[in-house]
Amino acid sequence: MSEQDIDASRAPLLEHLIELRQRLLYSIIAIAVAFGVCFYFADQVFNILLVPFERAVGDASEVKLIFTAPQEYFFTQLKLALFGALFIAFPVLATQIYMFVAPGLYKNERGAFLPFLLATPILFLMGASLVYFLIMPLALGFFIGMEQTGGEGQAAIELLPRVSEYLGLTMTLIFAFGLCFQLPVLMTLLGRAGLISAAQLRKGRKYAVVAVFAVAAILTPPDIISQLGLGIPTLVLYEISILSVALIERRRKENAEESEAGEGAASPNA
Repeated sequence: MSEQDIDASRAPLLEHLIELRQRLLYSIIAIAVAFGVCFYFADQVFNILLVPFERAVGDASEVKLIFTAPQEYFFTQLKLALFGALFIAFPVLATQIYMFVAPGLYKNERGAFLPFLLATPILFLMGASLVYFLIMPLALGFFIGMEQTGGEGQAAIELLPRVSEYLGLTMTLIFAFGLCFQLPVLMTLLGRAGLISAAQLRKGRKYAVVAVFAVAAILTPPDIISQLGLGIPTLVLYEISILSVALIERRRKENAEESEAGEGAASPNA
């Protein structure tokens, strides 16, 4: 390869690196702005996250959390602000990813990529909503049910969660459910790329059941409610993934048949 060829290939690479730096800069700015807003309203956001606890207790006035280190609640607010910033800034991040990748895609590829980009936050929000409105109240109700009022020969046992532990549990569940709800997007992309087939997914259904509940046991608290709450919806999403991949295969087959028919009709005229 001559020096001219090296210089010619170096120029497009430099342009891509400059564009990548620009996209990363926009993403960091979006996260920083969202972080500042979320940190300013951290108390209000934390109170919103306490609603499942209040529903489990039944009386908001009885909800009590503690922090055992002077800096604990401050660092909890920082984590909460970062958590909220990533969630709020995701549309900007997704847009920057799409704008960076889109010039290298064909028109039909851009049309296929965009729906997956839009489905990702919607499915994540569905998983987070399931945690917020159903799983967290049920799980907290289970844990509160282990309290002991005390009396003759019994010590009083009361649930007093730390603010950092409560936020950690909430974020873990939201991320776990949000990521597991991306299963249809992942499987559909793999099916579109031809890496998996609907037949393979059907054949691996029994292994998927074991894997799903194993992951649920790792990602959720050690109670059956949270594990079933994550495992059952994930299995439903697995079945939806099979249907989605089967639909892609059927469309691919129809397009191939139409292409063959078009070539067959053009041959006699040639």
